[in-house]
Amino acid sequence: MYEWIAKETALTQWLRDRPAPSLACLDTEFMRTDTFYARLALVQAEIDGHIAIIDAPAMSGQEALAARLADPNNVCVMHSASEDLEALSAILPSGPGTLFDTQIAAALTGLGAGLSYQKLVAALLGIDLPKGETRSDWLRRPLSSTQLDYAAQDVEHLPRIHEMLVSKLAELGREQWLAEDCRRLVDKVCRSVPDTQPQRAFPRAADWPREAQAMLRRILLWREAKARALDKPRSWILDDARMLDLAGHPPRDGADLFERCRGLRALRSEQRAELLEVLHAPLAADALDFAPIPPPLDNAQRRTVARLREAVAAIAKSLNVPDGVLCPRRHLEVLVLERTWPTALEGWRKPLLHDALMQGLESGA
Repeated sequence: MYEWIAKETALTQWLRDRPAPSLACLDTEFMRTDTFYARLALVQAEIDGHIAIIDAPAMSGQEALAARLADPNNVCVMHSASEDLEALSAILPSGPGTLFDTQIAAALTGLGAGLSYQKLVAALLGIDLPKGETRSDWLRRPLSSTQLDYAAQDVEHLPRIHEMLVSKLAELGREQWLAEDCRRLVDKVCRSVPDTQPQRAFPRAADWPREAQAMLRRILLWREAKARALDKPRSWILDDARMLDLAGHPPRDGADLFERCRGLRALRSEQRAELLEVLHAPLAADALDFAPIPPPLDNAQRRTVARLREAVAAIAKSLNVPDGVLCPRRHLEVLVLERTWPTALEGWRKPLLHDALMQGLESGA
């Protein structure tokens, strides 16, 4: 059973009836089809065997819930929390004080990488959950009983899963591993700022002249700022393909830009005028002071990465954790390109990986 809560006073009383410190299991439903920011529709909370489904749009704020979750004495249990943390950013901008992500915990205990909530519930509890409401319109009111039942089940089983995973982590001595990875996730989602070097994510432009890369960066920064200001998806303002085309071959004039940007739903006349100015403004000297796009790995570097991946795979197998959880390939590429230890591999991973990877790196030099 669950309680539908649509008033701040009711939520405050519901929490008051369940004194802290406590285990708070949490999930959200949100919509993000035509906006940049997630539109929070529901917050589902389970505390001490009681489930609340909170009508987020009906409330001006959720201060009592935010205070409970922000308190590090309370453990907030979530599954695959990154998108939920984004959706909760308006009421919980710094994230929960103590996060326990059951997807990360499952990977660290050998159950597999990236398990969905449904698969984890099936694996640990033998319960098959319905999937029919995954793509529901959660902002519609009233919600159907099927939708509400589905939403409630997203937190109903988290306490038992948390208990089982805590036991497995303790048995393996990996509680600190989870704590580090959960803190890293919260920092990444809640304390991040827009990327100041977004061009580095476009390897297709690695061989472009520096001036062209600078123009690509300028357009990317403009698109990011505009998407946030208009609350529209980036691709509605300028999709990647047209952005690369415009950066490499700027339009002659407004008419040319209009023809090349037909169909972009959020690029109106005002935005086109701004974009044309961005494309035609001369590049100042400081615009060329940026991190160039990394070139693709050469044959020798690819062989080194392959050798390092073999080392990671051997260590991961001995630990019974997925290779990609222990050390994603992108960190190995950073290590090979920059010849310095990646920040992402600090913490519990470093003593497990450092010697083997640095030896592999040196043997390929």
